[in-house]
Amino acid sequence: MSTPDNDKKIDMLNGPLLSKLLLFALPIILGSVLQQLFSAVDTAVVGLTGDTVGQAAIGANTTIIHLFINFFIGISVGINVLVGSYIGQGHKERISRTVHTAITFAFLSGVLMICLIEFVARPLLILMSTPDNVLDQAVLYLRIYAIGMPFILVYNFGAAVLRTIGDTKRPLYALMIAGVVNMVGDYVLTVVAGMGVTGVAIATVFSNVISSMIVIAFLLRTESHVRLDLKKLSIDPGDLKKLLRVGLPAGGQAMVFSIANMTIQSAINIFGSDAIAGNTIALIFEVLSYYVITGFNQAAVTFTSQNYGAGNKKRCLKVFALSMGAALVLTNIVNFTFIFGKYFFCGLFTTDENVLHYAFLRFSVVLIVQFLVCTYEIAGSVIRGFGYSMLPTAITIVGTCLLRVIWVKTVCAGTTDITKVFFVYPLSWIVTGTMMLVAFYVLYRRIKVKGSERENIA
Repeated sequence: MSTPDNDKKIDMLNGPLLSKLLLFALPIILGSVLQQLFSAVDTAVVGLTGDTVGQAAIGANTTIIHLFINFFIGISVGINVLVGSYIGQGHKERISRTVHTAITFAFLSGVLMICLIEFVARPLLILMSTPDNVLDQAVLYLRIYAIGMPFILVYNFGAAVLRTIGDTKRPLYALMIAGVVNMVGDYVLTVVAGMGVTGVAIATVFSNVISSMIVIAFLLRTESHVRLDLKKLSIDPGDLKKLLRVGLPAGGQAMVFSIANMTIQSAINIFGSDAIAGNTIALIFEVLSYYVITGFNQAAVTFTSQNYGAGNKKRCLKVFALSMGAALVLTNIVNFTFIFGKYFFCGLFTTDENVLHYAFLRFSVVLIVQFLVCTYEIAGSVIRGFGYSMLPTAITIVGTCLLRVIWVKTVCAGTTDITKVFFVYPLSWIVTGTMMLVAFYVLYRRIKVKGSERENIA
């Protein structure tokens, strides 16, 4: 007899792959889109009230927020790989220990982030050449947003735990509820109460509290081996070490990646508040498109880790091919929908012609070729599923992060053409994608010929 929890699980080791990859990835994509909509709604509400400076203040924080959050989301990849490996090997007791360690670590890290961001908010925004007329509101938004960090991290780590058993729907449900709370809060606090940037920041914090509490409730009630017991919340040093061994390289990659993007944002900030606002609007659609890829990233690393743990290397190759193909197709569908409907979609955020000019310019240089991201993201996720976390990290740091910093500091130095700044994205994607695909090919041949030489992450 099946239980409600069994009905939510996906058997990743047997049966057809494409339908299961889609079943796994699509809720993650929708959930990620809802998370992004928290920020998008903030930007839209402030922008449509005519507050371009407030809109720019939110946009100036985008890369900083991504810096901190993506670092920990990268670490949460360790949960997928480690627990996935334990599932493939049948080690149920280790799974429970890892789950409780991960949730405890997430909450404590979030508390630490509140303190850190409080001190670095203003210096960091000044370092990024944030215009004087935007700076104070940007600092205020970031400091309020930081209060929600413990809840953001608990949600993401809790969702990662549920995904290890193929349950990608309930994290989505949590975000759907939180998304409604965020929209209502934005309207009440910003439009009705006239609180501007402060209002949208408070609404976002409250919505993050809601999503994290719902995910914790799911973990407390699940009947599977990932069930959470509040009395067992603690950090096991051995399990944390294993989790960080896989997760830290991914988190470090995300952090360095975000630092490189902060360098790009600094170059964009020099062009003024209209450029910042237009860039912010275009970036919203790029991130929405990128979340299609991250959904298949999560699927690729989780399916690969379980099948590799079970010794089925041929199935891992199928996971790579199907994840790559599906991501390429869906990413292009999303991208060109936004491009062809740019007047409608960007018009949801602003009616300012100068702001729209910069948004459309970024569309024509960056969004149109964003499918290239699939080449290194999907390949890198499968490599991590094999247990080799440092390799994709090193490739991404060199091919994307280092290249972007060099480009901005040399080619873009003193430029009056913002297109040169935008062009660094497709250039870095081509370089990084080529290196990552070569690395995947070489690594898979080595594994196939010599047998499994997986790093002993468990």
